[in-house]
Amino acid sequence: MPVPSTDQRVLNAQGMVLRTLAYFDIFDHPLKLDELQRFGAGDGSDPEELLLALIDLETKGLVHRCGKYWGAKECAGSVRLREEAEQRARARMPKALVMSRRIARFPFVRAVFLSGSMSKGCLAKDGDIDFFVVTRPGRLWVARTLLILYKKIFLLNSRKDFCVNYFLDTEHLTVEDRNRFTATEVVTLIPTYGNGTTEAFFERNAWAFRMFPGARTPRSHEVATGDTRSKSILEKLLGGRFGDRLDGWCMQLTWYRWKRKFDHFDARTFELALRTRTYVSKHHPRNFQKRVLDGFQERIVALEARLGTPLP
Repeated sequence: MPVPSTDQRVLNAQGMVLRTLAYFDIFDHPLKLDELQRFGAGDGSDPEELLLALIDLETKGLVHRCGKYWGAKECAGSVRLREEAEQRARARMPKALVMSRRIARFPFVRAVFLSGSMSKGCLAKDGDIDFFVVTRPGRLWVARTLLILYKKIFLLNSRKDFCVNYFLDTEHLTVEDRNRFTATEVVTLIPTYGNGTTEAFFERNAWAFRMFPGARTPRSHEVATGDTRSKSILEKLLGGRFGDRLDGWCMQLTWYRWKRKFDHFDARTFELALRTRTYVSKHHPRNFQKRVLDGFQERIVALEARLGTPLP
């Protein structure tokens, strides 16, 4: 394969910059240079090429700089909001780690990750702490139901510090949807419990790191221990045929409840937002993934119309 010329590499870098900033503009989240490298899809560019691309795009009014940050639009206000969100995330991180320990002690839980905005180091004023949970095969719905009951009874159904909205089991670690949104979520997950299982998860989702060559496996915040006597006892009690029946019943009950509550969803939307199978539970009723990807496509179309040509 021929090596691209310097001019072509800069053009490619500009296309990557514009796409990446357009994506994060959905979240009103300007980026630093190293973050542009980390979240740039396709062939990564070195810092010098990226900086040349950014400076050229800035002179054309296509990107904006505010100190060490870059954005798709004027970003002074966005930088202030980002720094406030980062401060909130740092303040809430101890609470997130405490909740990780609690989740890890529930029966059949094999790994816990911080997800959502907390995994990106930011938290809105009304933001929730989101968790991605991996369970033993055949007991995902038992584990999920126990965690939901804990939230409803002991946390008065508050999502603020305890939002468990995505579950997989250890035999199905690959995230099924493959796009910029899910890849971003995968490469930013923060492991807090599950030595061995967390590594296996990232290996099974190597596709996300191929999409973002500048991304590295997230640093572990392993603070949780899931080895407790009560956990072992409950797993033994629920490990036989009764546990099999209970898991199926929990899944069916949840599915029927969601079908009634979200009867306005068509089959495709329901599958994307509320995936319900023996090995996966996804509860995203606002269908945030679709909203983000639609917003991204709208920004790309507007950019290409402004440029008069497709982005490299």
